[in-house]
Amino acid sequence: MTTNQAVQKHQVRDLLKAIETGESAPVSVIDPNKYVQHNLGAKDGLAGFGELLAQLPKGSARVNTVRVFQDDDFVFAHTDYNFFGPKIGFDIFRFENGKIVEHWDNLQEKPPTPNPSGHTMTDGLTESNDLDKTESNKRVVRSFVDDILVNGRMEKLAGYYDGDKYIQHNPQIADGLSGLGAALKGMAERGITMKYDRIHRVLGEGNFVLVVSEGTFAGKATAFYDLFRVDNGKIAEHWDTIETIPPKDQWKNNNGKF
Repeated sequence: MTTNQAVQKHQVRDLLKAIETGESAPVSVIDPNKYVQHNLGAKDGLAGFGELLAQLPKGSARVNTVRVFQDDDFVFAHTDYNFFGPKIGFDIFRFENGKIVEHWDNLQEKPPTPNPSGHTMTDGLTESNDLDKTESNKRVVRSFVDDILVNGRMEKLAGYYDGDKYIQHNPQIADGLSGLGAALKGMAERGITMKYDRIHRVLGEGNFVLVVSEGTFAGKATAFYDLFRVDNGKIAEHWDTIETIPPKDQWKNNNGKF
């Protein structure tokens, strides 16, 4: 990791924490002349960011950023929020000339209890390793999402895992391929469909890879953010957030979710 990357990751942590503290200094990392906002509930630009924060009841926000990784000009963070209610979120920031010029995110309501295997949406390992394997790990995860989630090639599923060793942080699903299979079967029995249509972005640092995808869940347009930890070329752990994309007439900017 370069010194510049370490600085930018720290700047992102400070910026997110400023939502809680109200400090203005960390906000200076945003380029006021070029800040493209993809959170569809916020207006574009730095003014839109400030307007959103101003709507928060004073002292109500809580921010605990659990993981921060970097891939070239992109810094991506995994955060436990209380921001208009408890939420888990992924944020992606794009840097240009040392300033943040673009932001994407995906937020999901935080469940009150752990998943069937006792995991929360954010616990688990937080520091990356195998930095020399970043590109190969990104290829593995992209192939997995394309094969299994986009194209439904379920005959390839077992090849991406080391047996049933798989830690799951989705709030509804238990560990292992067995837990994933049971959850998918249960959804099908209830008539709930989940379909990934397109991969928009794959970002990685070492053994952690984030995939941003678009599709539908229960018939509604949906953004899927999936974070994977890869161990020896196999998928070992998974975190995610699932957010419904609002109808276009409800968007507060025209930049789109992706």
